[in-house]
Amino acid sequence: MVLAIMLLVATILCVFAVLRESKNRNMFAVGFAGISALIFGWFSIMTIISELF
Repeated sequence: MVLAIMLLVATILCVFAVLRESKNRNMFAVGFAGISALIFGWFSIMTIISELF
């Protein structure tokens, strides 16, 4: 469960990075942080589901 929480924190940080870099108009960083947020979010949700069932 600790892994899921760590992945969730990484997801939240990636979302903040997307918001910050979209203000700076850095589209490469927005894309990279967005893809990272999707991947970390997927792994955190799947880890939580795996631990519950």
